[in-house]
Amino acid sequence: MIRANPLQSTLLPPYTGIGGLRVATYNIHKGVRGMGPRKRLEIHNLGLAIEAFDADLVFLQEVRLFHTREARRFERTWFGWPEGGQAEFLAPPGYDAAYRTNATTRYGEHGNALLSRWPLGDIGHHDVSDHPFEQRGLLHVPVIWNGATVHAVVVHFGLVHASRVRQVQRLARFIDAEVPPDEMLVVAGDFNDWGERLDGLMAGLGLVRASDPHGGRRDRATFPSLAPVFALDRFYVRGLECRSTMVPRGMSWARMSDHLPLVAELGPA
Repeated sequence: MIRANPLQSTLLPPYTGIGGLRVATYNIHKGVRGMGPRKRLEIHNLGLAIEAFDADLVFLQEVRLFHTREARRFERTWFGWPEGGQAEFLAPPGYDAAYRTNATTRYGEHGNALLSRWPLGDIGHHDVSDHPFEQRGLLHVPVIWNGATVHAVVVHFGLVHASRVRQVQRLARFIDAEVPPDEMLVVAGDFNDWGERLDGLMAGLGLVRASDPHGGRRDRATFPSLAPVFALDRFYVRGLECRSTMVPRGMSWARMSDHLPLVAELGPA
């Protein structure tokens, strides 16, 4: 007997039209929650969450490749620390995973990942760190979708606005060098843009923020997950238009990460 995903009933899927591209972005907080003795492993629940999206592309941030201390803390059982990298562990059956490291720490490393049910091209990575205390990068993966190329770029911008401005400038140079102007582009991730000040800068790159035409600001809020106020997690698109967005809510979702995921339905512009 196939067991139903318990999170599926809490995720109302966006409108799906002919030729629709469903995308999701999620900062998974390295697969753990809590502090000290109350720290708990959420990577297995996150796997159920990602499966429930039923998305064509999943953009992930704060993904561990490995972490020796956490691996020792959580026993390597079925509900313990994954044997391999978190990106591959989280990929539902039939999906390919792309991962590149942004930050190396004493016990491990973490970065961005893309999970795709469509074929992947060459995986690229570009360092956009603004200072030594925040290691940041862009993960770039061309995806073959219905015979066309969609360029997926996963980002996790810095905590200071001036750093984010410079990271947008580096993103612009990267796009000019790596993404043909006539091909579709999705830039997604955790922008840390608390003051909602990046939309104009991204528009200067030809990128429009994906927003639900029938939704309000609250419908975009993803942080903090227990009582979301800030819309830190976003999609910016070129050559595509947004049909709908949604943020799944409830305690099952709030406990898995400090961010809630954002899911969107896109279509050709």
